[in-house]
Amino acid sequence: MRRTLTRLVAIAAAGALALGAGAGTASAGSAEMPTPVALYGGLTSLGCQQVDASLLPLCGDFEVLTSDDPAMLTINPFTTDIVILGAGLFPDGGIRPVLEERLRTGYRLAQEYPTARIIVTGGVPQNGRTEARAMGDWLRGAGISPLRITEEGNSNSTVQNAQFTDRIFRDRGTTGAVVVTTGDHVKRAVLNFRQAVGGRIPITGVVARG
Repeated sequence: MRRTLTRLVAIAAAGALALGAGAGTASAGSAEMPTPVALYGGLTSLGCQQVDASLLPLCGDFEVLTSDDPAMLTINPFTTDIVILGAGLFPDGGIRPVLEERLRTGYRLAQEYPTARIIVTGGVPQNGRTEARAMGDWLRGAGISPLRITEEGNSNSTVQNAQFTDRIFRDRGTTGAVVVTTGDHVKRAVLNFRQAVGGRIPITGVVARG
């Protein structure tokens, strides 16, 4: 199995241009080209897109997920969505530090790629405020246009984050997604999103940093 996965990751290089086919170049987003680690991650995400669902956990073992800007977002900042995952709010509806880390990283990506759309996902309301609403309010308060932000406020788990967000992907023709969450959560989150999309689009992750 590992040999098969290694071959898939290697041959994914031949399809790397598919990340941005017909959708612009790096000049539309960040001025910098992807780092070697980001390029490796992009090729791995393409390889993992091709494997059987039963091999997805193993495929994720080949990845090196970091805080680097992902290649698919650099190459195609138009129909690649930035997805920021929620975390439990304080009882008064305030944002906990772990969620602020995710928001700061999502905000950085949103600033660097001003054409990219943003999805904030998370329910579990506190004081009448869902995680998604709290995240949306934070981003709007930081200056991100409300037109770029979609709130998914019904999910109660990472699996539901992925399933409910995939409905948004399908409705608007998303071609790839970058999942932003903290380091102890990102590998599982990327796996859940890959399972939700069923190989239809590539998924990668970015590790949130404070």
